[in-house]
Amino acid sequence: MRILSVDLGDARTGLAVCDAGERLASPVGTLFQRDREKLLSQVAEAVREQRAELVVVGHPRNMDGTRGESARKAEAFAERLRQETGLTVELWDERLTTASAIGFLNRTDTRGQKRKNVVDTVSAVIILEDYLSHRRRQKEQTR
Repeated sequence: MRILSVDLGDARTGLAVCDAGERLASPVGTLFQRDREKLLSQVAEAVREQRAELVVVGHPRNMDGTRGESARKAEAFAERLRQETGLTVELWDERLTTASAIGFLNRTDTRGQKRKNVVDTVSAVIILEDYLSHRRRQKEQTR
């Protein structure tokens, strides 16, 4: 199943997609959009272009597990995307994803504007990889 992941941000939103075999998460890119309605349309278009069958939206919960403003924004966006695409849209805990992405970019010596432009896409890849690992564990447990 092709799955698209979304790392929702206020100014930049990263996207990633996996292959039909759910083995490899690949970056799609970063959308630079502050207007939520325009962003919704752009993400819905990416869903169609990537032939996604399911969407995973990063759910930025607080470290103690509570929901803050960013989590509520992600929940509202996920619901609107579900309505727009007719697909299942799941929220996925993204705590520490940005820190992991920054660590990766540090290791690859990605700096400055380039780093700022790709950190959200790298985060979307990490969210999707984590989600795919979860799906594989679930399949193994049901065997």
